[in-house]
Amino acid sequence: MPLDSQQVRASITLSAIRRLYRRNARITLYKLIEKTHPAKMAWVFRYLSRHERRDIFKYIQRMDGIGDFLDELDHALIPEIFEDMDASEISDILSSLPAETAVELLESFTDNIADDIRNKMDAKDRDEVDEVLKYEDDSAGRLMSHEFMAFNESLSVKEAISQFQDMGNAAEMPFYIYTIDSKQRMVGVLSLRQLLLHPPETLLKDIMERDFVFVSPETDQEEVAQLVTEYNYLALPVLNSGNVIEGIITVDDVIDVIREEATEDMLKMAGAGEDEDILLKSTLESVKTRFPWLLASWLGGVCALWIIGSYETMLQQTVLLAAFIPVIMGMGGNVGTQTSTIIVRGIATGHVNIVEISSVIMKEVSIGVIMGVIYGLLLGLLTYVQYSQIGAPLMLALTVGLSVLFSMFIACLVASFIPIFLYKLDFDPAISTGPFVTTAIDIIGVLGYFIIAQNLFSTS
Repeated sequence: MPLDSQQVRASITLSAIRRLYRRNARITLYKLIEKTHPAKMAWVFRYLSRHERRDIFKYIQRMDGIGDFLDELDHALIPEIFEDMDASEISDILSSLPAETAVELLESFTDNIADDIRNKMDAKDRDEVDEVLKYEDDSAGRLMSHEFMAFNESLSVKEAISQFQDMGNAAEMPFYIYTIDSKQRMVGVLSLRQLLLHPPETLLKDIMERDFVFVSPETDQEEVAQLVTEYNYLALPVLNSGNVIEGIITVDDVIDVIREEATEDMLKMAGAGEDEDILLKSTLESVKTRFPWLLASWLGGVCALWIIGSYETMLQQTVLLAAFIPVIMGMGGNVGTQTSTIIVRGIATGHVNIVEISSVIMKEVSIGVIMGVIYGLLLGLLTYVQYSQIGAPLMLALTVGLSVLFSMFIACLVASFIPIFLYKLDFDPAISTGPFVTTAIDIIGVLGYFIIAQNLFSTS
């Protein structure tokens, strides 16, 4: 179904829920919410008022699909819908969810409230939550599910199928069967299709794939997503240092990671923070988030103003130089944004070879030089023709032409080097496309413009 059609249907559901809520039609409202998909209900919830969300969540609490709903809901709304409940009530709800989902929701609360909720859980549920919490945030250990199919390699296909049927719905996404040895170490993997197509007496160790891809609990979630994307797996096993399988990471979790990482990178590249729930924040919270990023642009503007002011005498003598400042800054800023975006995305997807840094930088610099020569010549010719009646039109044309070349060259150099440099220092390279770097490129470009102008006009 096209996205527009889905949003139209979700909007109809939103209108219906609001209408039934206003009429206090409780039974009909409950039935509508019950048959609405959790993902659609989470979308609807975003557009309800604070009062509507609080009351309608009381209906959702009674349903079996509350876990799926909370998993889809914007995390910024979690504290709000639980604000009228005490820690015991919240712990009862979270105890009914998988440990990894419960931990993700707990992180939406302040540390004191989260600890209080966790302490109210049963010992078994609390231990499961603590097991997940021992791993770093954004690691494979936080993503993995503990529900999977693991059979001994010495089993026959018939025995494995029998055990599979006995497990029922205990395993999450049972597309793969993981095989282990007598010491519980993972030794192979086979698909459900392979299991069903081989004769009943065949041993699992004779049909399993011994060459398999896996991750450790400490592996970063972005690396996990990259592996799933590269190999097109539906799930990846998570092995500890002793090669014992701890859990699996399924493709639906990876899709969420890809979306989160892409959103985070886009927000950083735009200088708007990194929280994907920024639209749900209050006006003051949004200002606090975005203000520091824009400070770089403001400081850069002040620096550019100072540079332009220091060349005031030259500008008075050749007023036309001021007219070309936006062009010089614009061309450098645009090509720099292109380069940094390509490099950042290439690093994220593995298409940029970090080992061969020099070749990556040289390629982007070469592109910048070639485009700088082309646009420099075009602007220089246009300037010479347009202002041929004034004094020294050739010097003016040479100045703007060389300045465009310099601006695009330095922009590609800075925009390709900084993301790689940040990546090497274990910083997120996405911040290199934000206001800080683009402003730095503008300052260097305008400074280079005046230095070139000063040298050329002083010799004429």
